[in-house]
Amino acid sequence: MEEQKENRPQAGPNEGRQHCRITDQETNGKNSTAKSNDFSDPVYKEIAITNGYINRMTRDELRSKLAEFKLETRGVKDVLKKRLKNYYKKQKLMQKEPVNGDSYYDYICVVDFEATCEEGNPPEFVHEIIEFPVVLLNTHTLEIEDTFQQYVKPEMNPKLSNFCISLTGITQDIVDKADTFPQVLQNVIEWMRQRELGTKYSYSMLTDGSWDMSKFLNIQCRISRIKYPSFAKKWINIRKSYGNFYKVPRKQTKLTIMLEQLGMNYDGRPHSGLDDSKNIARIAIRMLQDGCELRVNERMHAGQLMTVSSSAPLEGAPAPQMPRYRN
Repeated sequence: MEEQKENRPQAGPNEGRQHCRITDQETNGKNSTAKSNDFSDPVYKEIAITNGYINRMTRDELRSKLAEFKLETRGVKDVLKKRLKNYYKKQKLMQKEPVNGDSYYDYICVVDFEATCEEGNPPEFVHEIIEFPVVLLNTHTLEIEDTFQQYVKPEMNPKLSNFCISLTGITQDIVDKADTFPQVLQNVIEWMRQRELGTKYSYSMLTDGSWDMSKFLNIQCRISRIKYPSFAKKWINIRKSYGNFYKVPRKQTKLTIMLEQLGMNYDGRPHSGLDDSKNIARIAIRMLQDGCELRVNERMHAGQLMTVSSSAPLEGAPAPQMPRYRN
């Protein structure tokens, strides 16, 4: 729901991936997972020297070197530098000590809700979810493995505004024929169970910003008089991850700008929940390829949005279960 997220404040797997919230320590030869007395190791000194060379390379030189290693050559200069640094760092650290690649999430579930809206988003307007998409990203193959999409019938404001129809492409007829939110949530949970998420395979939720979970899902659960689902209490806010990894300001973490900075175009219809989710997944794939370890960085606690520390253990979401109804 890009249109509704832009002016709202944001709360302030593989081997060789760098933690997305760590400062760019590779430029001084330090590695976050190393002990302090390891920094004198020749490997880290070599990484620091290599980073110095990379910092002085032109964009064409960066692209040429990336092509030599059969790496993606699209993106702005800072993205290309980060990509090449992480490639060298990964190679050197793997030579020093092979990394166990089994500790990362097996899957990432990308969600981008569409909700009822009115032009100007008046503060008193209550948003209801009208599209529930999920894109299943396999972190081992770095491919979109499956998708889920269902529309939702709003209950408080069942008639969509012309602005909402124009923005999302979701018509009144579509939502009139759709199930209400509790049934759609049950369908999502069954879909996740069939893919053995949280049982056989570890996974995490991922969103484009804080508002899908902390605002839209939180409000919708209250409207539908059900408790907030446990599997969605923690998630990866890719805007935060992107900004911290590529060292860009928050204003450069809008979906279309992130795609542009990575050398990609938006694919599909903007403000389609499923298409938005697929494009967010494309950004996640590119970040994983560039060496970023996408981690949970936000959570809901007692109905409030909280930040998850970068030092917190990497834990997958629980097996999805249908929440109980509120009293």
